[in-house]
Amino acid sequence: MQLDHNKSTSTSASSAAAANVSPATLRKVTFAASAGTVVEWFDFAVYGFLAPIIARTFFPEGDTVVALLQTFAVFAVAFALRPIGGAFFGMLGDRIGRKRVLALTVLLMSGATMSIGLLPSYETIGIWAAILLTLARSMQGLSAGGEYAGAVTYVIEHSPQNERSRHSSWMPASTFASFAGAALLCYLLTANLPAEAMDSWGWRIPFLVAAPMGLIAFYIRRKLDESPLFKEVSESSEATHTPLSSTLKKQWKPIAILTGYISLTALSFYTFSTYMTTFLSEVVGLPSELVLMSNVLALTFAALIAPVIGRICDKVGRRRTMFASSVLLGGLAIPAYLLAGGGSFANALGGQLLLAVGAVTANVVTAVLLSEAFPTAVRYTASAVTYNVSYAIFGGTAPFVATFLISLTDNKLAPAIYLTVIAAGALIATFFMPETSRKSFEEEDKAVRDAAT
Repeated sequence: MQLDHNKSTSTSASSAAAANVSPATLRKVTFAASAGTVVEWFDFAVYGFLAPIIARTFFPEGDTVVALLQTFAVFAVAFALRPIGGAFFGMLGDRIGRKRVLALTVLLMSGATMSIGLLPSYETIGIWAAILLTLARSMQGLSAGGEYAGAVTYVIEHSPQNERSRHSSWMPASTFASFAGAALLCYLLTANLPAEAMDSWGWRIPFLVAAPMGLIAFYIRRKLDESPLFKEVSESSEATHTPLSSTLKKQWKPIAILTGYISLTALSFYTFSTYMTTFLSEVVGLPSELVLMSNVLALTFAALIAPVIGRICDKVGRRRTMFASSVLLGGLAIPAYLLAGGGSFANALGGQLLLAVGAVTANVVTAVLLSEAFPTAVRYTASAVTYNVSYAIFGGTAPFVATFLISLTDNKLAPAIYLTVIAAGALIATFFMPETSRKSFEEEDKAVRDAAT
């Protein structure tokens, strides 16, 4: 009878190692992972928010649309390098541990971001300004490739099974919060500095803030212990490091399915968090201060609802949450753009809030799926590659494609139509994804070890 009584309890425990983690330790782990995520994505966000000024600073004068496309092309270059960073830091994280790699990535990102704030303009050094900007963005891309999937993995490997999404939802919450913080800082600078000062030196301040933020996050992460699940697997007698080629060969099915779904996560995130500011200012014609303030409010709303959606995801499961996000984004993308294009602050905010619900839902379920889809020994590598390939193709190119589509078709709704099509593809991927919320990491890892012997 006692065994039957404990059956549900054992089912809800992700593993013996994770079950032994105290609530206090879990809170510290979640805070440390979130702090680094805030720094990483604050740095990445600033570039998107200041894209019009960066276009004027680092590229020759002329067609503003061409300069903006060049700026977003550099934005996309960083994403092109994220899969490489994901593979490198993922394999490193599966070899030496999650904690060390996460401390390294936040330092690299902060240093690269600070360097952008110190770069001379096109007027000063000509084409070298754009080249150095591209190099700095490339370094950002490499470090970002190892950050998010690693942070989520680190948190989930400390979490009980029935609360994985609850705890991992703080990663997307931190991401949206960091974008809100970046937008708020850009708003305060834009609202309080003359346009000439903002173009001359004011835009550099958010990039320079990265240095102290990065050092603080590095200090916090260095104080933590390694993931208990990683220690359990790495200390086993069968522990070996799996080459990237073997990981891709053995995990190709979940990688393919998740890539299909995360395409929507990536596109919706950067459409909502980054491109909408450009759309509202450059296409709709709203003043920059109103655009940034509406974005701050929408991103703050997104950060606040992420933990709520995380709890819902734990209750209803991953597939239902994936389905809901696909339907929300597919159904609301065009109405959101129609509303945002109305020309007022209220319209701008309303359109962004419509996009926020679906974008947050997609990001929350993606966070937990990244870890649940793969065994511990290759979790960092497989999740980082999957996540960053999707973001390179659909996230990093989102502002560029949206700007190009409007320029090509002269249709303000072109980006919304693009998002709707991708949502339909993600919905198809949902039907191929098994339910992972009840998966026991301990049982899966034991099965993997037994199969290898």
